[in-house]
Amino acid sequence: MIHIRELDHLVLRIVDLDRMLHFYCEVLGCTVERRQDEIGLVQLRAGRHLIDLTPVDGKLGRAGGAAPGAEGRNLDHFCLRVEPFDEAAIRAHLSAHGIEAGRVESRYGAEGEGPSIYLSDPEGNVVELKGPPAP
Repeated sequence: MIHIRELDHLVLRIVDLDRMLHFYCEVLGCTVERRQDEIGLVQLRAGRHLIDLTPVDGKLGRAGGAAPGAEGRNLDHFCLRVEPFDEAAIRAHLSAHGIEAGRVESRYGAEGEGPSIYLSDPEGNVVELKGPPAP
């Protein structure tokens, strides 16, 4: 069984970074927590959670396909914080349901750097399962 604690973050694929930063920071009150311009990622603090902005012309954004619009999608993935993060138990549970998952990697989330696994739901939406931050 996988125990979901809460939503950790979601990742939006965007076209106009300045406009989105204005909206999320100036209008909604988020703050910039971390920038990785070399890969095209700006992470915004939204309370206990993160909203990641990935411009479609950046390294991460280009990997996601068409730009947001009628023929493209703007949600790259969403992340669920799970506890405990027991890789063997998670993989066994997913496998019992016929679901394959990617390899465990350390990724940054709302609580910091920690283990995560990507998988896809039946309609192709990417879901990240995130464990606690590394000590």
